[in-house]
Amino acid sequence: MSDTTVRSAYSAIHELYIDLFGSPTDIDPEDTAFVLRHLTEGPVLDLGCGPGHFTQVLHAAGLAATGIDLVPEFVAHARSRYPDIPFRVDSLRTLDAPSETIGGLLAWFSLIHFTPAELPEILSEFHRVLAPGGRLVLGFFDSDEQVEVFPHKVTDAYRWPVEALSELLGAAGFTELERSRRPRVGDARTYAVLAVERGRE
Repeated sequence: MSDTTVRSAYSAIHELYIDLFGSPTDIDPEDTAFVLRHLTEGPVLDLGCGPGHFTQVLHAAGLAATGIDLVPEFVAHARSRYPDIPFRVDSLRTLDAPSETIGGLLAWFSLIHFTPAELPEILSEFHRVLAPGGRLVLGFFDSDEQVEVFPHKVTDAYRWPVEALSELLGAAGFTELERSRRPRVGDARTYAVLAVERGRE
């Protein structure tokens, strides 16, 4: 899906999104613990940072974190609320970082709008910027059987079986370290988290 489509869709509902999900207290403590267990070396890029709430969690843990998002309204909010953290408007398709210089990447539900055909190129870019031994943590919507598109409330998104996404990450040069699946609670969709490491070759 094009960056323009995603940017426009989130810009249109940015105030509601910030109200619903824009605070560090909106993050499940299990998810915070999972992320901080694996992202321990900086610098860290929070890719698709939205209102900056998870970037603040990384910053509070002592990591040199930068938030990156397509949506100018999210970045403006994050800069205002967390003035000690750098944020910038940018695409995940081409990261503004030299090769092998980043200690960790967080992609928390920020890959859900990319088609399956687009993901290998995105993951290759993630692999490029990560230092050997650097880690990537992903949160994503879970599927039991197959990769499938569904009508997300903002714009179409994809569900991935954990095994299928792990295999795609492996093909991109990553080694899985840990996975966790989160059961459905109320109206919330099931989701999963994966932590992977870039090879040290």
